[in-house]
Amino acid sequence: MKKTILIAAALLLGAAAHALPRKSYTLASPDRRLQTTVTAAEVLTYDIVRDGRTLLEASPLAMTLDNGVVWGVAPRITKASRTSVDRWIASPLYRADSIRENYNTLTLRMKGDWSVEFRAYDDGVAYRFVSHARKPFHVVNECVEYRFPADFQTTVPYVTAGTDGNFDSQFYHSFENIYTEAPLSQMNPGRLAFLPLVVDAGQGVKLCLSESDLCDYPGLYLRNADGGTALTGMFAPCPERLEQGGHNQLQMVVRTRKGHIAEVAAPRSFPWRMAVVGSDAQLAASNLSYLLAAPSKIDDTSWIRPGKVAWEWWNDWNLAGVDFRTGVNNATYKYYIDFAAANGIEYVILDEGWAVNLQADLMQVVPEIDLHELVEYGAARNVGIILWAGYYAFDRDMERVCRHYAEMGVKGFKVDFMDRDDQQMTAFNHRAAATAAKYRLLIDFHGTHKPAGLNRTWPNVLNFEGVHGLEQLKWRPASHDQVKYDTQLPFIRQVAGPMDYTQGAMINATRQNYRPSNSEPMSQGTRCHQLGLYIVLDSPLNMLCDSPTNYLKEMECTRFIAGIPTVWDETRILAGEIGEYIVTARRKGSTWYIGGITDWTPRDLKIDLSFLGGTRTAELFRDGVNADRKASDYRREELRLDTARPFEVHLAPGGGFTLKVEAE
Repeated sequence: MKKTILIAAALLLGAAAHALPRKSYTLASPDRRLQTTVTAAEVLTYDIVRDGRTLLEASPLAMTLDNGVVWGVAPRITKASRTSVDRWIASPLYRADSIRENYNTLTLRMKGDWSVEFRAYDDGVAYRFVSHARKPFHVVNECVEYRFPADFQTTVPYVTAGTDGNFDSQFYHSFENIYTEAPLSQMNPGRLAFLPLVVDAGQGVKLCLSESDLCDYPGLYLRNADGGTALTGMFAPCPERLEQGGHNQLQMVVRTRKGHIAEVAAPRSFPWRMAVVGSDAQLAASNLSYLLAAPSKIDDTSWIRPGKVAWEWWNDWNLAGVDFRTGVNNATYKYYIDFAAANGIEYVILDEGWAVNLQADLMQVVPEIDLHELVEYGAARNVGIILWAGYYAFDRDMERVCRHYAEMGVKGFKVDFMDRDDQQMTAFNHRAAATAAKYRLLIDFHGTHKPAGLNRTWPNVLNFEGVHGLEQLKWRPASHDQVKYDTQLPFIRQVAGPMDYTQGAMINATRQNYRPSNSEPMSQGTRCHQLGLYIVLDSPLNMLCDSPTNYLKEMECTRFIAGIPTVWDETRILAGEIGEYIVTARRKGSTWYIGGITDWTPRDLKIDLSFLGGTRTAELFRDGVNADRKASDYRREELRLDTARPFEVHLAPGGGFTLKVEAE
């Protein structure tokens, strides 16, 4: 409240006789098409202009400290400096092996031991606060505001937990929501939206709003507070009193919160506020979240092994044709290990159930599981074991758990049910990544927020949930539209980094035939839609979610998806529109994989593949002629591809395709 009053007062006094001198600085992107003007007067503001058109009007930025000082109100600039960067950075375990980093920067050093830094890239603008203070302080609040010049259309993921208007109740959720489309003025003022989200500025230009380098600081939420055309930031205050509870006693539930959002003990930089700007395809191609993150804290990443996982939870440990009772037991997991070994799949996850329930103690293993035996059995077959862990069980004994299971030969942990992004929880994610890295363990974060650059800083964190993935179709009603959501993800959530969507269903349903099922779940859309997701989505640790029983019946598809890489040397977005379709091309070595998916609208695509050059040998999976009635219908073809001519393919409703193109 103090922050709001101070900024409002500063704005109202803008024309007063004692107004501060006005200083403005303009920063342009390397291609000069994008620029921001930073103005220091009664309050610090910035805007975003593209090709001479204002996309974001002058918007205030400020940070209120517990001593009453407000950075950004009546700012006193002591030094302005500019630099330019143009280089290639290594980006292992990502969508490309190296990425061009090209931007111009403006840094304003202020009286009072703080700075603000702006960067302008060809595809976006970002800023962050930097503290130079050596004495500890608390951040009471941060003013983040986006003032748009018109009532632009938005695509936002609302928090569905809690009650309207009670924002404290909305800070506890799993970050797995679908998108709502509405003009800015019609956004629900009582609902928080988490990031990333998209604002359509018209004329083929969109802004994807997100943040990066999120460490030891709460995540940003946005809301429309007054029915106008501005979005205002909100943050979860620091937890004060917590109680063990939640899912199977594996969570810490916040009962009371403090009067500030962050506690700062030493000089530090704060998270980047980023706006990716461009066409739909440019949003999907953006690497801004990765580029803005802190560089890797792991010097030697050679031990980090990306790959695929034979996963049992989605298919409910459901096997057929075996002579043992399936479930959480060694016989079942040995079967999964054998399946993984036979198909070149690198890992098997033991999901929830291997540790004694309700104890939040990862050292207590259920009697049906002999972990030593399973780890050795897998190692003999070149299959690693990853263990599921509830957040509190992992956090309360992190060092001992990591050391014990690393010594046993376990390869990593899937940590779940954090369900918060206050300062304490974002600090936990980095601490968990660091501790796991110390013991050369992989991490897959579930029940968590967007990556926000963590995958660059700690590359042993191979994947993140924070996505309304395929697991939702175990219980979502027939009215749910997962196929449309699939065609929104690459332009919104994926801008923030990779995601554990858990695709690979072999039981596929049309819109009319889909129904939720826990033990024999199905996907919405066609078989080729599922195959296409392995290329369209970024996922360095990628699941084969279905039962080995179903995969063994569909070996043509199984061999194909098991052979698709999970990290890449190059990625290109060839075409796409948010919520309609996307076509993505990825290269590993000399082999290209091209995949596409559509919403429920059938499409005939003509795809320019001239960048491949010459005539190539290709393997095509496409929707069958009856895929609109029977979603599992598909055709596999081998063909000679003349890349001088557009490649034509038909996508059924909810359909997709994949094309594997070999070098000559």
